[in-house]
Amino acid sequence: MPLSEAEKWLNHLTSCSPCYSDFSQFKDAYQRRRARTLLAIAASILVCASFGGWTFVRWHNENQTLQTAVLDLRNRSVPRGGEANPGEQPLEVSRGVKRLNIYLPLGSAEGPYEIRVATPAGIPIFTTDGVASLKDGVTSIEAAVDLSSAASGRYVLQVRRPNSEWTSFPVVLR
Repeated sequence: MPLSEAEKWLNHLTSCSPCYSDFSQFKDAYQRRRARTLLAIAASILVCASFGGWTFVRWHNENQTLQTAVLDLRNRSVPRGGEANPGEQPLEVSRGVKRLNIYLPLGSAEGPYEIRVATPAGIPIFTTDGVASLKDGVTSIEAAVDLSSAASGRYVLQVRRPNSEWTSFPVVLR
C-alpha cells in the first residue's frame, strides 16, 4: 500500500495495541520471508558458480593433459617378427590426445617415418607421417593424431622408415 493511502490509518495503528501487534507480526513475517528468499537466491548462485567452476577446471585440466602424449621407446627392445616382447608392458595412450611425441629406440636414424596404430590383427585405424629429428641425443617424432573414434582396448603402435619393415610396440587406448 502506498504511504499516501496508509496515512489515514497511521494514527489508529500507533494508538491501537492489537492492531500494532498484528502489524509487527506481519512486518516480521515479511522480513523473514524476504531473508529466506535472498538466502535461497544466494545459495543457488553459489551452487551454479561452483558447478560452473568445477566443470571449467575439469575441462581445462583434461584438455591440458590430453593435448600431447609422450611415447618413450628408447629403452624398449625392437621385437622380432612383429610380436611383442614377453613381459613388456604396453604403452598407454588416451583416445583424446591430439599430438604424439614418440622417442624412437636408441640408434634410430633421423628422417622421414611412417607411423600407424593398428589392431592386433594388423588392420590400421590411424596412419600418419612424421620426420624424426635428433635433439639432446634423443631421436623423436612429433605427429598430430586423432584416435577419438577408436574403441578403448589393445592395439599396436607401428613405426617404420619408408619402404622398410614395421617395428611394432603394444599400446592400450584408454
